[in-house]
Amino acid sequence: MGDLRGITARLDHVAALGADALWLSPFYPSPQVDAGYDVSDYCDVDPMFGTLDDFDELLAAAHERGLRVTIDLVPNHCSDQHPWFRAAVAAGRGSAERSRFHFVDGRGPDGDLPPNNWRSVFGGPSWTRVTEPDGTPGQWYYHLFAAEQPDFDWGNPEILTEFERILRFWLDRGVDGFRIDVSDALIKDTTWPDTEDGSPVIPKDESSAVHDVYRAFRRVMDEYPGDRMAVIETGAPDDVVAAFLRPDEMHLAFNFRFVKAGWDGASLRAAVDESIAANAAVGAPTTWVTDNHDTTRSVTRYGADVTLVGDYVPDVAQERALDPEAFARGTRRARAMSVLLLSLPGAAYVYAGQELGLPEVEDLPLEVLQDPAVARSGGRVRGRDGCRVPLPWSGVRPPFGFAADDAATWLPQPEGWASLTVERQEADPASMLALYRSVLALRRAEPALRSGSVSWEEPGPDLLVLRRRAAAGGRDLRVVVNLTEEPVELPAGEVLVASSPVDGGMLAGESAVVLA
Repeated sequence: MGDLRGITARLDHVAALGADALWLSPFYPSPQVDAGYDVSDYCDVDPMFGTLDDFDELLAAAHERGLRVTIDLVPNHCSDQHPWFRAAVAAGRGSAERSRFHFVDGRGPDGDLPPNNWRSVFGGPSWTRVTEPDGTPGQWYYHLFAAEQPDFDWGNPEILTEFERILRFWLDRGVDGFRIDVSDALIKDTTWPDTEDGSPVIPKDESSAVHDVYRAFRRVMDEYPGDRMAVIETGAPDDVVAAFLRPDEMHLAFNFRFVKAGWDGASLRAAVDESIAANAAVGAPTTWVTDNHDTTRSVTRYGADVTLVGDYVPDVAQERALDPEAFARGTRRARAMSVLLLSLPGAAYVYAGQELGLPEVEDLPLEVLQDPAVARSGGRVRGRDGCRVPLPWSGVRPPFGFAADDAATWLPQPEGWASLTVERQEADPASMLALYRSVLALRRAEPALRSGSVSWEEPGPDLLVLRRRAAAGGRDLRVVVNLTEEPVELPAGEVLVASSPVDGGMLAGESAVVLA
């Protein structure tokens, strides 16, 4: 699985990449039903990852390198092994302990039917029945995800009080910010209506009580010096997302428009325009993302010519790996997208291994898969494990420096990753890693790539030309993305960085360049 000391040992890689900050997925005590997103204690470190002292050392080492550290916060649900939930089950109907969660009587004469027809994100019903303290069949509790992840009832003020305490615990230690998991789903319609497709009713608009939660979080964060930050996870439309970014709420929101756009010029252009406009309406920066821990890696998406369907389950056939031609196509397109991703105003997120051009591991044996969606779907859904395989650092065979020689990693690495290790790519100036380092260095050096205005020149939907004008100081730049398979003539200008070699003033197919 790796551990906190292992991250500390690799911070030089993150700093050399040109990143400004690190986001850590959950390292809290957890039964690990859902990769740590089932938290049993929000203010400690799971022994499998280390100790609080190890975390403090990581934080100090990151700060020494100019890296900020953000950590995952999981406010929608906890583990069924959390002391509060265990107490709720033991306390019985109508207790104060149960009011912290959504315990509801079932339907039918004996209450043996779920309260409604809502479905879990991971498959199956969103309700699980408990056995009461006297041994009789009892109430049902709601879980948006796995049965081992009961949802908090944010209508109970105790929940906010507890999470304010949790925020302060980590802010007091020096944490720079939080990535807030499933942030838009805290409030449910507790009239529990049936829906046509079994989808939950989760109000997110400007009047929803969910915004009061984030106003309270913001007040806590504003008590602390040092420009602390929170970024929320939401797959909602742009205008709904923007409501979470009003000046008294959160700072950033993950923007999944690029993930859903695929390799399509019109969709990419619309994603840029509409995202910037929605965020500008509330005075918030935009974020840009092509990969994360819930989605098929972009090399595979671009190579297979697919787009994301829904927020968690990608529409990619995962029974076979990409053939060499598709892998090469996906790599070219991912290289080009890295130039676009890192040439836009606001914040960009790079998922671990994205800078190496790792593909999705699509042929993991069924018996090693650990995503709860696998079991809850009877194996029909293969889940997200293919994008979570440990990174290859060095050497010519697994575990590629991630663990001791011949140690088994929590998900097996492909033998073919020998050509994608950090060690191999550091020696290759044409590697994906070298490209990311070059683009991030340029982004740091050129104000026009970090802020300022975006406008379009009009060559056509398959050739995107963005003009980037610096807000104050610096020179104007152009970003050209060729989405066709054929070379195109470049506008005049100095090539500052390119995803493929520029030969005779021609930009290769499926490539991108930044021009001065």
